[in-house]
Amino acid sequence: MVGEERAVTEKRTFSRTTSVATNIEAPPLTVWEILTDAPRYPEWNTTVVSLTGNIQPGGKLQLVSALDPSRTFKLKVKAYDPPSRLIWGDALGTRTYTLTQVDGGRTRFEMVEKIGGPVFPLFASKIPPFDATFEQFAADLKAAAESKTEAGQ
Repeated sequence: MVGEERAVTEKRTFSRTTSVATNIEAPPLTVWEILTDAPRYPEWNTTVVSLTGNIQPGGKLQLVSALDPSRTFKLKVKAYDPPSRLIWGDALGTRTYTLTQVDGGRTRFEMVEKIGGPVFPLFASKIPPFDATFEQFAADLKAAAESKTEAGQ
């Protein structure tokens, strides 16, 4: 279940899924442009230290998260459907971004990440909760997109 501005985490034996959603007062294309501009992530997103690579079909990314700045996540773009769906991940997890146009040209933003696999129970307790980070990511994206829309860009 996707949370409304509050992240929701569902824990299972072999996986964990965290989700968040919010409405953004900007069209999906504006949100998509922000979401797919890797080098600019640290400018608007306080949860990302750096994101290098190309967000494009099959693109390879290197993400450093504020949650664990000592680690670089090597990710691959698994789906790229502008301006509605973006999926990236690695062998242990997949993050899905969904943008849906709603009334008045606004955007419904949803982010869901599922991590897990057969050995997940062995290291699950070492993975910090994502809830606060997801809520901050959604709030940062909302602020960036609404600011861009207000500026007429």
